[in-house]
Amino acid sequence: MNAMTNKDLPWTREEFEDKLREKGKGYHIYHPIHVMMYEGKMTKEQLQCWVANRFYYQIAIPLKDAAILSNCPDKEVRKEWIVRITDHDGDGDNVGGIEAWIQLGQAVGLSREDVTSLKFLSPGVKFAVDAYVNFARQRPWQESVCSSLTELFAPHIHQQRISSWPSMYPWINEDGLVYFKKRLTEARRDVEQGLSVTLDYFSTSREMQLKALDILQFKLDVLWVMADAIMLACTDVKVEGKDYLRQPVINFN
Repeated sequence: MNAMTNKDLPWTREEFEDKLREKGKGYHIYHPIHVMMYEGKMTKEQLQCWVANRFYYQIAIPLKDAAILSNCPDKEVRKEWIVRITDHDGDGDNVGGIEAWIQLGQAVGLSREDVTSLKFLSPGVKFAVDAYVNFARQRPWQESVCSSLTELFAPHIHQQRISSWPSMYPWINEDGLVYFKKRLTEARRDVEQGLSVTLDYFSTSREMQLKALDILQFKLDVLWVMADAIMLACTDVKVEGKDYLRQPVINFN
């Protein structure tokens, strides 16, 4: 039997974590629509489109986390993970992330019904988010936990919005930014647990570590495709002189 080479040996825990963090180079913060957002170049209609579409992701997060819980036999993990559901659904007087996102919608000029009805939802966003929830339902809970590690890169994106929106989009009511402020602390706490599970479970071999990187890439792809779909829905794309995705529905009956 041939001896294992360095490329076959698992990375150290520190090296593995560095590899996971390097995936942040493909985070959707670098997508053109988010670059537009941070440069203050989005119109009010475009920002409303982004908020309305991202709401579908917000309401899917507790479903994803419930799926992880349903697949996890470890009571101690469940006791920590279940907090994520109340973070989004709310608990008692605590305004959850879903309600906070509706308030963001109202802050950018949408009505509650505009946001919750999903009438502005892009099919591409729905497809990507549903794929993520289905992944959590069907895969081992440790893999689903790994997929959540895009949270590693989230605090920076939330801080950018808190810092830049008041000056770049002064028409937005700052009270609507509570979602981003909440997630600054929640995401850091969530990362600590998710990273611990991932480093423990996937560090047994280089093959498992590479699998973890592929899983994290899948989640990064979900977020990127969502951004693609939103950009397509809120920018002018002409096909034969007509607005793509903005044409009247044709009744063939």
